[in-house]
Amino acid sequence: MAKVNIGIEAKNLKAVSKLLSAVLADQHVLYIKTRKYHWNVSGPSFMELHLLFEAQYEELAKSIDEVAERISKLGEPVPGTMADFIKSASLKEDSTIPDQSAMINNLLKDHEACIKSLRNGIDDCEDKYEDKGTADMLTGLMRKHETNAWKLRRYLK
Repeated sequence: MAKVNIGIEAKNLKAVSKLLSAVLADQHVLYIKTRKYHWNVSGPSFMELHLLFEAQYEELAKSIDEVAERISKLGEPVPGTMADFIKSASLKEDSTIPDQSAMINNLLKDHEACIKSLRNGIDDCEDKYEDKGTADMLTGLMRKHETNAWKLRRYLK
């Protein structure tokens, strides 16, 4: 494969790819959790939450692909095993099947954690690594998480 020559130093390409690999890992954990909740939600708002969770995991699937492709564009291999993702993720899996309220709270906390992490990653990409393209992509991703967090928050009193 030809060397990436896009105006970003090689060490910064590696650093950004590592940052993106952590984002990718968190996206996968959140995707799996959201999909699991979609499959297992029950109760008075079943259909509404079933559809909300489906919309959110479908959006996450698109974001996962965008992040993975960005890593590849930067010339680095893309991690692709659950073991890789679990090792690199800051989010934790949920081995339980919680009630609706706990599902909403768990997903809200995860989206908010992603927002905070992405905010730091955006700053690092712009200031430390001089990669405005990745910073821009992460900003769009952060906005998606903010919207999903807002939707989930509206279910809480």
